[in-house]
Amino acid sequence: MIYQHEIPKGARLYFGASARLKRTIEQHASEILYRHGFEEIVTPYFSYHQHRVLEDETALIRLGDEKNRKLTIRAYSTIDVVRLITNRLGRSTEHKRWFYIQPVFRFPTQEFYQIGAEVLEGKRSGENLKILIEIFSRLGIAPILQLSNIKIPRIMAQRYGIAIESLKELDLDRLTGSEHAWIGRLLELQRVEEIDELSGVLPQDIEAELLKIKELAAYINYDNIIVAPLFYANMRYYEDLFFRFFIDNVTLAMGGDYEAQEIAASGFAVYTDELIALMEKGE
Repeated sequence: MIYQHEIPKGARLYFGASARLKRTIEQHASEILYRHGFEEIVTPYFSYHQHRVLEDETALIRLGDEKNRKLTIRAYSTIDVVRLITNRLGRSTEHKRWFYIQPVFRFPTQEFYQIGAEVLEGKRSGENLKILIEIFSRLGIAPILQLSNIKIPRIMAQRYGIAIESLKELDLDRLTGSEHAWIGRLLELQRVEEIDELSGVLPQDIEAELLKIKELAAYINYDNIIVAPLFYANMRYYEDLFFRFFIDNVTLAMGGDYEAQEIAASGFAVYTDELIALMEKGE
C-alpha cells in the first residue's frame, strides 16, 4: 500500500528552512561563478548520450522517444553541456565558461541536486579549485581536499600489468602483492610534501604525473590537502588531474580535467544535497 504522503525512495523534498538553505547555497555559488566569467545553461532532462558518461550503465533511467529510439533521463551534466555548446550552440555563442544548477537522476528513483561548472578552454583544474575554495569559504566550510591524477592508474594498467579492477576497488592484497615494489610507496603517500621523497623511486612516467599533483597543490595554496595517487574515478571521461572535497568521507564536490568533443576542458560539480545536510547539522 502506498500512502498519500509517501515519496519514492531517493527522491528529494525541501521545505521551509532547508529550502531556504538550498536557495542560499545556490545564490552564493552563482554570484561567485558569474564574477569569474561564467554564464548559466540549463540542459534538457532527456538525453541520447548519457551512456557515454557512466561506466555503470545500470544507473541510467531508460526511456524511448516517439520513434522508439533509446534515451535516458539526465544522470550527469558535463558531457551534455559540452556537446550542446560545441555542436548545437556553437554558431550563436563563443563563450567558454558555463555553469548549471539542476538535478540529475539515477535508477531507480534517486534524485541529486548539483551546482556544476565547465571550462571549455583547456585544462584549468587549478582555477576551478580556487573557485570551489571561494564557494566553501563563503559558506563557512573547510573540507578536506583530495588530489589525484587519473593518468597514474591508467598508466599502471597499460604499462605495468596492474588490473584496472584492482585499482578501481583499491584491492590492497593484489596491489601490494605486485612485482613492482614502488606501488607500496604510492599506497603510503598521503601528503604533498612526501612527493619529493619518491624522486628516483618511481618509474619516470609515474613520477611525471605525480609532480602534476604537487604543482597543482602549490598553485591553489590550500591547507587541508591529502594525496591519493591511485584513486580511479568511475566516470569515463576523466583522464588527468582529479580532485574531491569531503568531510567525514561525504563527498561535497569533485571534478578535474578531461577531454570531450575533441576539446580539452575541466569542470566540477558541487553536491547540494550533501552540503544542505552538513550545514543543517551546523558542522
